[in-house]
Amino acid sequence: MSSANALGIANLESFSYLLPYELNQTVTDAKKKWERSGNTERLWKKDASLWTNNDEGKWLGWLDIVDQQLGNVSKFKALAAEVHEDGFAHMLLLGMGESSLCPEVFSKTFGRQPEWPELLVLDSTDPVQIKSFRDRIDPARTLFCVSSKSGTTLEPDIYLRYFYEQAKKAVGDAAGHHFLALTDPGSKLEEIAAQLGFRRVYHGVPSIGSRYSAMSDFGLVPHAAAGLDTERFLRRTALMVDACKASKAEQNPGVMLGLILGTAAAKFGRDKVTLICSDSISDLGAWLEQLLAESTGKQGKGLIPVDREPLFGPEAYGTDRVFAYIKYANDGDSETESRLAALERAGEPVIRITLNNLCDLGQTFFQWEIAAAVAGSIIGIDAFNQPDVEASKTLTRKLTSEFEKTGSLPAEAPILDQDGLKLFTDKANADELVNGGSNILGAVIRRHIDRLKPGDYFGLLAYIPMFAEYEDRLEQMRGQIVESKQVATVLGFGPRFLHSTGQAYKGGPNSGVFLQITCDEPEDLPVPGQKYTFGIVKAAQARGDFQVLLDRHRRALRVHLGKDLAGGLNHLCDLICAAVAH
Repeated sequence: MSSANALGIANLESFSYLLPYELNQTVTDAKKKWERSGNTERLWKKDASLWTNNDEGKWLGWLDIVDQQLGNVSKFKALAAEVHEDGFAHMLLLGMGESSLCPEVFSKTFGRQPEWPELLVLDSTDPVQIKSFRDRIDPARTLFCVSSKSGTTLEPDIYLRYFYEQAKKAVGDAAGHHFLALTDPGSKLEEIAAQLGFRRVYHGVPSIGSRYSAMSDFGLVPHAAAGLDTERFLRRTALMVDACKASKAEQNPGVMLGLILGTAAAKFGRDKVTLICSDSISDLGAWLEQLLAESTGKQGKGLIPVDREPLFGPEAYGTDRVFAYIKYANDGDSETESRLAALERAGEPVIRITLNNLCDLGQTFFQWEIAAAVAGSIIGIDAFNQPDVEASKTLTRKLTSEFEKTGSLPAEAPILDQDGLKLFTDKANADELVNGGSNILGAVIRRHIDRLKPGDYFGLLAYIPMFAEYEDRLEQMRGQIVESKQVATVLGFGPRFLHSTGQAYKGGPNSGVFLQITCDEPEDLPVPGQKYTFGIVKAAQARGDFQVLLDRHRRALRVHLGKDLAGGLNHLCDLICAAVAH
């Protein structure tokens, strides 16, 4: 057992781990090799040869960002004072994936601050979900923040079109004063912001990729505007930055974490990083998912992060897991502690991180950013590119363009249509699932689940509203799979996962068995200035995502639930329960 508390640094989160003997010995060897090569120094010198010696050195601006932000903290204080004075009731961040997940952690963790706007985050093209946000706010008292690093991302663009029209109806020519932009210098979004008279544009740092942008303006502008103490947050984060410069790996929380994760995956096949976050910081797992999956999941390698999965006893797991427990010190959960202790006794690797203060979230962000970079080096990939994300975006653009020309998406034929559910896949998958076997819906679902083997994982990719009642049903399905098949399960809501964990599902190890879930739209919303609607965009994204999975020879099946979403989910859950009980 090793702990970062041994550093004697006050106000630093605690970090400890307990590893089985053979893994611990191999990590010790990796630690010695890392230190002999001076790799921590090479990391901080932005040496691209630490990875693939491509352009990695151009993407390490996040290493220095905390000091830079502290040197310019007055801009956050000025924004906070301005927002407070104007009396906004809400701040609605319009982003997608990496650009939205850090602000969402702040929103869910800290809640609304008295006398400050409530921070809300929209990262879905589902029309029902968008309408739920529209119904929740008064555009005349809302500050909208459009967040897009490239400034050309489809989802923020159509959010802007919709909510600018809503603001214009409410406040007329003053609509632009209700908008901020977060984008890289010179982007198309910056041009649009100038044309529409945005209140202000905040720039990202070109050398910081979106998933490493938590401590850049992409994370800190929403933090400050929500009335949180950004200077204190940065100062506490700076303690972790300093700790992660230590050349001795055992004294470096980020490097040590990365060595464990990278070695466990590369040498022992333990590539499923199971994230257990305590109640007060439960949304942190979604941010960690995108960081790990997009940083490491490529070239057939990588870490598969597993968030919000029910925690079971040792008998429910194979030999492909690392468990990471991140908790706020004031959260008590005796059941989780008991199960983790049982996992440790059974020889499972368990990492523990404890935050003594919620302001230490920045420390956690930075520690895991370092860890993702180090793990990428150990695994042997470029930790800063995302080569498989663009593929589904390209197909989405192709489908929406076709809709603009023809007024419809291309026709598609299900492989099975029974009981109100339709199943879709390609010929290769259909040959395994339908031909030569029973063409009963439950039998096909069972055969799909039976394709899982040790070391695989099961992915539920749900293009439905991210509402609690639906998530609970999907979590029930996950629990059934874990207990019956002893494999990891992941859950992603589309399209937001396309910009994060989708990278690993398409470019990482081909060990996923995927069930994509789609539905008809009970109501739709127009996209101002376009023929397509939000519902059409979501359908195009789902189709594009599914096609890329098929192109990458993934074991994938799509189930379309029709108009009765709740009833369809219940039926699907029953089918899965019956399949695993077979």
